[in-house]
Amino acid sequence: MLLLLLVPAVLGGTVNHRDPINVEPLGTGTGNSQYKPIDDAYYTPNEVYKAGDFQQPKIMLYKSIQFACVAGAVAYSPAAPSKVSSSKVARSSVVEMAKKSVGDLTEADLKGKRVLVRCDLNVPLDGKTITDDTRIRASIPTVKYLMENGAKVLLSSHLGRPKDGPEDKFSLGPVAPRLTELLGKDVVMAPDCIGDAVAEKVGAMADGDVLLLENTRFYKEEEKNVPEFAEKLAANADLFVNDAFGTAHRAHGSTEGVTKFLDTSVAGFLLQKELDYLDGAVSEPKRPFAAIVGGSKVSSKIGVIESLMEKVDKIVIGGGMVFTFLKARGLETGSSLVEEDQLDLAKKLETIAKEKGIDFILPTDVIIADKFAADAATQTVGVDAIPEGWMGLDNGPASTADIIEKLSDCKTVIWNGPMGVFEFEAFSKGTFAVADCLAELTGSGCTTIIGGGDSVAAVEKAGLAEKMSHISTGGGASLELLEGKVLPGVAALQEA
Repeated sequence: MLLLLLVPAVLGGTVNHRDPINVEPLGTGTGNSQYKPIDDAYYTPNEVYKAGDFQQPKIMLYKSIQFACVAGAVAYSPAAPSKVSSSKVARSSVVEMAKKSVGDLTEADLKGKRVLVRCDLNVPLDGKTITDDTRIRASIPTVKYLMENGAKVLLSSHLGRPKDGPEDKFSLGPVAPRLTELLGKDVVMAPDCIGDAVAEKVGAMADGDVLLLENTRFYKEEEKNVPEFAEKLAANADLFVNDAFGTAHRAHGSTEGVTKFLDTSVAGFLLQKELDYLDGAVSEPKRPFAAIVGGSKVSSKIGVIESLMEKVDKIVIGGGMVFTFLKARGLETGSSLVEEDQLDLAKKLETIAKEKGIDFILPTDVIIADKFAADAATQTVGVDAIPEGWMGLDNGPASTADIIEKLSDCKTVIWNGPMGVFEFEAFSKGTFAVADCLAELTGSGCTTIIGGGDSVAAVEKAGLAEKMSHISTGGGASLELLEGKVLPGVAALQEA
């Protein structure tokens, strides 16, 4: 029985690393602000391609993967991914498909054309003040490329979670002036994202002009991917470019729905780069290839661990999930976080790793605390000596040294999830030591990929973002891509 899923995978030789734009990072937008990003996505300015780097066509390749299942067979379309248990999975690539990038489009393709670009302009605001503009900066290369090739550029995005229609605090209005500054050209703010008022604004555009559409989530039909809404959104455009990796895992009107009403739908430079790294470098890695998977719960990272164990030579387990694995080995874990219902799975994952010859790396010592607090009493103990009433909150020094030694010969490393509660200084050493290690490895030619979420925040807090090969811009999207799931916003794009 076969279950067919479409899984992105860039083939070896297609990854083309580019020189980054060097701009000062402005933080993660998680400070005291009225609104914070909700996609668990962080943008790092040094990871944005220069628009000028894309004069040659660039193609992203995808593999259709067969999953052999023990029981039952169900066919899923690319827009309807499914979770598959690791104990019932075997993978083999069978079909290759190519997706177009905006870099494939020439001036002849773009001049005078109305191009709808789905960006991620979901920036943190303090009132009407943008507190972190890195997402806006990340969109610039694609927008500039389109402008310079004579397109009429329509930018669409969401911002926050409006509940009942338009809310002033979620308006994209504050973004237009910043875009104007970065592009060196007036960016007009539309009163809506669909309708006659937008059509009138589009009709007045000249080649190279940029129009910012209002928040797509002012319409409930956006997240429900109602075809009638997507058709209205697409009505003012001739082409579609998706450059919002952080929302590519969602089948929304502005990410997937519009592609059904436009003949040409391609990836933007930012989306392309994410796939090059998160998929390309991972699918055809330089070896040895290691994955570092941290975080609090095994249950939240099952898909990532399962998927990566099909590819890696080494896997480092860190964070709270460590204690589920330790308890599965029969060790006492005190009051540490343990998922009792995942113990059998933890045993199974270790068994699979052993069968595959994967170096499965768990801590040998941990830093424990008498309570979950920054001022908790602490001590360092072996993993077989955690006393009752104490909880593990970070790797110990011996474990950290072991991890660094095991990573020292690696040529590709992907990191998703911290080693401990790095927000508390007493439990940050394990995480920051791994960050330091990866920064050094990058300098010696290793490809280091920070796969979204808290590991990104940790690297930025350590001041090492500039020293990593790639920092992913998407939280949920990064996880789903690493799990081998379909990203509807990518699957909907045109084949080359």
